[in-house]
Amino acid sequence: MQIESHGQAPLLSIQNITTEFVRGGGLPFARRSRVHAVSDVSFEIRAGESLGIVGETGCGKSTLAKTLVGIHTPVSGKVLYRGVDLAAKRLKGGAELRREIQFVFQDSYSALDPRWTVERLVAEPLKISGGVKRGEVRERVASLLERVGLDPEQYMSRRPRALSGGQRQRVAVARALSLNPSVLICDEVVSGLDVSIQAQLLNMFEQLRQELDLTFVFISHDLNVVRYFCDRVGVMYLGHLVEIGPVQDLYGSAAHPYMAALLSAVPGTSGNSDRIRLTGDLPSPLDPPSGCRFRTRCPFASERCAAEVPALRDLGNGHRVACHYPLVAGRSGNKSETVRQVAGERRG
Repeated sequence: MQIESHGQAPLLSIQNITTEFVRGGGLPFARRSRVHAVSDVSFEIRAGESLGIVGETGCGKSTLAKTLVGIHTPVSGKVLYRGVDLAAKRLKGGAELRREIQFVFQDSYSALDPRWTVERLVAEPLKISGGVKRGEVRERVASLLERVGLDPEQYMSRRPRALSGGQRQRVAVARALSLNPSVLICDEVVSGLDVSIQAQLLNMFEQLRQELDLTFVFISHDLNVVRYFCDRVGVMYLGHLVEIGPVQDLYGSAAHPYMAALLSAVPGTSGNSDRIRLTGDLPSPLDPPSGCRFRTRCPFASERCAAEVPALRDLGNGHRVACHYPLVAGRSGNKSETVRQVAGERRG
């Protein structure tokens, strides 16, 4: 699968990543089944940008994020960081490279040891890495807390249970920043927080991106959050990447019916004006549909969709979509087609 370069070598390149899990088989005669969590996903991230990954619960976006940092091991494909395959089993200097990619989890309370103080939580990576002298650890922790907007004198001695959700997330970010990463992967880090707290954290992330030249992979189900913070967005459905491109292109004229349906359900988005209503539930990743995995819920599916897996096709400007009949016309070059016009063509 060809990946666009845009004239700049990618910092992180994901090439045909497939991540699966085997379920069952622990008991005699128990049936083993395979969960197709991420299937043949490819994209790239350039230094300094923020890529959002969106989709319904169960689409594989969190599994993909954890695969990028080595929490999950892919069954095939490559995760290239600065040209080095992080997924290789025997990687010389792999630990040092992986320190440059840090992860911030959704559940900040579970991610932080409730018995430890904030000072100890943030200092732990520094002590393990050995990159900071023992006498300088406390000073470094204080500097990290200030960077994420927490007063060191007020918060260093506190434990997670004495912090609000937003404060715990700031501590988690400070810990992730302790090893001076180049890439920060954030998995639903603002979900479940008040809108005002979300805005504060997003502004903090933008400031960190500018000051530290960070690159972000931002996992979220909130399309408005992604539109506000990210430069590009990738859309996942049942383990497949179905659309990817600049935020303004996808939000202004989504090419995949799934993304168009998501946008049409969100107040304030500027996607296709006609509402696309999805029917049925998300299929099981244990037995995904043949061909296009979205076809069982797509109001415009044809026989071709059941027989042939759609490849990502280029619509220009880095906008790619995996759909046999995209809502924006890669065929005529005219992006003014509406959902209703395309629906008539497919049904006709």
